[in-house]
Amino acid sequence: MQICYLCVFFKNYKIMLDIQLLTAISPIDGRYRNKVDGLALYFSEYALIRYRVMVEIEYFIALCELPLPQLKGLDPAKFSELREIHKGFQLEDAEKVKSIEAVTNHDVKAVEYFIKEKFDALGLQAYKEFIHFGLTSQDINNTAVPASLRDAVHDIYYPLLEELIDDLDRMAASWKDIAMLAKTHGQPASPTRLGKEIKVFVHRLNTQLALLKSVSCSAKFGGATGNFNAHHVAYPEIDWVAFGNRFLNDSLKLDREQLTTQISNYDNLAAIFDNFKRINTIMIDLSRDMWTYIMMEYFKQKIKKGEVGSSAMPHKVNPIDFENAEGNLGIANALFEHLSSKLPVSRLQRDLTDSTVLRNLGVPLAHTVLAIKSLQKGFSKLLLNQKSIDADLESNWAVVAEGIQTILRREGYPNPYEALKELTRTNTVINGEAIAEFVETLDVAESVKAELRGLSPQSYTGVDLY
Repeated sequence: MQICYLCVFFKNYKIMLDIQLLTAISPIDGRYRNKVDGLALYFSEYALIRYRVMVEIEYFIALCELPLPQLKGLDPAKFSELREIHKGFQLEDAEKVKSIEAVTNHDVKAVEYFIKEKFDALGLQAYKEFIHFGLTSQDINNTAVPASLRDAVHDIYYPLLEELIDDLDRMAASWKDIAMLAKTHGQPASPTRLGKEIKVFVHRLNTQLALLKSVSCSAKFGGATGNFNAHHVAYPEIDWVAFGNRFLNDSLKLDREQLTTQISNYDNLAAIFDNFKRINTIMIDLSRDMWTYIMMEYFKQKIKKGEVGSSAMPHKVNPIDFENAEGNLGIANALFEHLSSKLPVSRLQRDLTDSTVLRNLGVPLAHTVLAIKSLQKGFSKLLLNQKSIDADLESNWAVVAEGIQTILRREGYPNPYEALKELTRTNTVINGEAIAEFVETLDVAESVKAELRGLSPQSYTGVDLY
């Protein structure tokens, strides 16, 4: 019997992957890996190396296009081959860089040596000393990391968040005319509409999303202490500030920070992280509201055959998706808070604390992505329970007291607030009949009484805001 070695390989590979998932320290790389896998293209060690290679290659090409005298002999037709070094960058390339790093004990220098080997293979030995020319490692890191964040946000975060907002918008439209008892301080308050309360979150998220998109994704590029020292001493006739601006803006599509130390000022990154936090805080608020509406039985949840809500209580269908979202958003915000408060602070011209912190950039984004997906899953399970919503309104006729006393104020009726307070601020049930009887006792015109009789918890829902 012939052995299928390919089958054995894939079986062993799957076993290896399963072991990695089960033994991962972080749930992001274990339990939840399949939900956030796309972020690995932007925030893994492989991704960081690939982005570093991209910056180094594009920088070398920019020097050729300047052009530096020593690079004029390089045929521009070679640029496509050079770009293939980063465009075709594979896992085995990253492994090669890591093997070099094991010797150099310096991650960015390992990238430089890797590219030099590629230049040898392309017959470009004469030009390889212009790889990483005049740069410090932070010129690479502080461009590679913002570029990876920008791409992840545009490719994964924006589409997912906008999809969530669209989901909310559809629910808001569907429930636009559903009158609902509001709760302020947890107590019955002036009625609202369910759709409008959902629309509030649409408005808040859209506002913060627009702010996030307006924040510049900036980067540092200026040599060992930000002054282009090495560049200037080698080629004093070149305007290196103009070159740096052009390289970042045109080649890397990043905004160059004009005055820095050895590292980025990180102020714009901090603003981005703070904006992520605000958006996440809105989603925490949304998660808690949806959880509470389910608790109040304004919503029921779809039941999936085979699922268990509680290990002890068979009847339960827990709002776990909204709980998962809240928990993951809390973890994300704790990390975003540390990133935004720590990164802009560095001793003198630079210490190394930013480097290790930046490696965690993908973690809060992963928890945020998890949370958004949990919210979407929770939304998909919701079943409107209008019977419960209507019953709550009918049980709380006292909430129309605000409308009655406001009309009476308009009519100059004496002490209207106090009159309604005496009627409603009791421990007895105030129903439609009690309100109707009260209206009949008022010394006002019949037209005003007719106006008051038209008030009900179902109709007293205010202006149509959208």
